[in-house]
Amino acid sequence: MATVELRFSALPEHVRTARLVAAAVARRAGVDEAVLDEVRLAVGEACTRAVGLHRTNNIAAPVRVALVEDEKKFSIEVGDEVPGSPAGAGAVPGVRGADGEPLPGGHSLDNGDGAEGDDEMGLAVISGLVDDVEVTSGETGGVIRMSWPTTPAPVLP
Repeated sequence: MATVELRFSALPEHVRTARLVAAAVARRAGVDEAVLDEVRLAVGEACTRAVGLHRTNNIAAPVRVALVEDEKKFSIEVGDEVPGSPAGAGAVPGVRGADGEPLPGGHSLDNGDGAEGDDEMGLAVISGLVDDVEVTSGETGGVIRMSWPTTPAPVLP
């Protein structure tokens, strides 16, 4: 199992770098070329959400991204340091908690700039792009886990 870890300051300009790194690692892991745009978009949404949560809550810690290559799947985890951050994800079809159950209803984020509901919108976009998505939350922050199947590398003679 190979893992690439990325940490970046919660600045919007770093999201593009995370997308590019995710696509490169996904390609190397064997994710189908036709799905790479979905990987880029999903990582962009998850990272943008984490950056927004950090900035809204004045969190100085970096956003965490782990890219994990297993034998049959490629997984990405995007973590933030905002306690209870996935609140409201239960309203998003396809998003489930670590126990496999839909997350309980919560509230939308309202950071005072009219962006209420952006949290759910980002999660809705991710759930539309990724079949296997899980959102967890705890006292130390939240994590969005996404995974895609990989194709085995061809055996060369």
